[in-house]
Amino acid sequence: MTVNLKQNVWLADQGNGKYKNPILHADYSDPDLIRVGEDFLMVASSFNCMPGLPILHSKDLVNWEIVNHVYSEFPVADFNKVAHGKNAWAPSIRYHDGKYWVFVGDPDHGIFMSNTEDPFGDWSKPIFVKEGKGLIDTCPFWDDDGNAYLVHAYARSRAGFKNVLNLCRMSNDGTELLDEGTFIFDGEDGHPTTEGPKMYKRNGYYYIFAPAGGVATGWQLVMRSKNIYGPYEKKVVLKQGDTPVNGPHQGGYVELESGESWFVHFQDKNAYGRIVHLQPMSWKNDWPVIGVDKDNDGIGEPVMEYSKPAVNSEAEIKVPATSDDFNDQKLGLQWQWHANPETKWYSLSENNQSLRLYTNNISQEQETVLWYAPSLLLQKFPAPNFSAETKITFDPEVEGEKAGLIVMGEKYSYLSLEKSEKGLKLIQYWGVEREKRSEFKMTKKQIEGQTLYLKVEVREFNEEALCQFSYSIEGEKFKNFGKRFKAVPGRWIGAKLGLFAVNTSKHLTSSFADYDYFAVEELSQ
Repeated sequence: MTVNLKQNVWLADQGNGKYKNPILHADYSDPDLIRVGEDFLMVASSFNCMPGLPILHSKDLVNWEIVNHVYSEFPVADFNKVAHGKNAWAPSIRYHDGKYWVFVGDPDHGIFMSNTEDPFGDWSKPIFVKEGKGLIDTCPFWDDDGNAYLVHAYARSRAGFKNVLNLCRMSNDGTELLDEGTFIFDGEDGHPTTEGPKMYKRNGYYYIFAPAGGVATGWQLVMRSKNIYGPYEKKVVLKQGDTPVNGPHQGGYVELESGESWFVHFQDKNAYGRIVHLQPMSWKNDWPVIGVDKDNDGIGEPVMEYSKPAVNSEAEIKVPATSDDFNDQKLGLQWQWHANPETKWYSLSENNQSLRLYTNNISQEQETVLWYAPSLLLQKFPAPNFSAETKITFDPEVEGEKAGLIVMGEKYSYLSLEKSEKGLKLIQYWGVEREKRSEFKMTKKQIEGQTLYLKVEVREFNEEALCQFSYSIEGEKFKNFGKRFKAVPGRWIGAKLGLFAVNTSKHLTSSFADYDYFAVEELSQ
């Protein structure tokens, strides 16, 4: 099958000088961005998904593509196994002294830093800047006088408290914090869950942009002070208002050479994750107003369509990658594993122009269900309505080996090819957590041959993502298979879809599944 690798399943650029929100209908949560010359770079949370901390690039803030990850694996042994919802929380990206810097908090280990002179090339191995539990949502700041600082928040699940922002002195090379810090803001009174701080300086004021109010329901708060340690005045600058954009907050802003200011933030959208919006931003009495201030109260509301940013050149239409023909010697940047990857999980060279996934044993001590499988190869939901299709060839050696197509979240479903007495059988599973993590067979069917085409269609209905599996013998006519189900988010991430090959038995084998392609296409509403 010829795969359209440039399929635009979600296109923000309207082609008429305007764009629509969200600019990315995918789970790039906790976005932060910078402008360096005519280039914009964005980083987002990745939690336990590897490679970690995606780097996106744009020339106009509207058309984005994935260009890199900060690290291929995280340098902590904990992440050789699945650790749902852990690891990289709310990173920040900055440009200083000829280098690009990314800082991120891991709530169980501490604050990490990586840098590079070329954001499209290799990043340095992440190093500890500060060890400790509950340290999250980090942002560095280099002041005009040569002093360096880092501001961060706290995760109550580890630190025992939240709502507080802490400012620490930092070495200029970003490798260590020089003190325990000073609490510079407490949102307990009126601004619960103040976190995700981003620090800037403008017109003599120190600014901290911080979300408050919770992931799905919050607002954007800005604090300012003439002294970096405060006291800080505070002001709400963006809220949902009369728009359908719930919880518009947590992100970063950039200033253009044209003088315009722009702000990116997320919106929590259930199974689709925390999708990314772009808002115009203006300044009034040295306070930012984000979005459009319809009632002149100084608090903006999100825009759904707006004129594109005034940049120097016309940008190409670009979107993050989705489809993959597996013709390259490296996996596409859209793919992530659920833990630090191992070379024994896959090959792109053993079978020409296809992906080979080996049936690795689910090695954790818990139940042998896919929730604990680190070798799931997944990508984000890219649009409200789309389909994903693959061609699989599978010849398992023993019962308990599985390969197929999966939609992953806290609850999940997958379409699995498995060994039977008469050849292969096709089974739909449903995975949930009750007293423990369990999987249940929903539908099964005997299949002739070793090659099958699998597909899932995802359609938005009443703000939910409804999914239907189907299969085909020849790749043309697909038959619905099993029960339709509702995708749900994972732990701090949106639902994901992708491919797998696992061994739930106690027997070691050398089996594998070959995938010819993974084709993602837009579906009409």
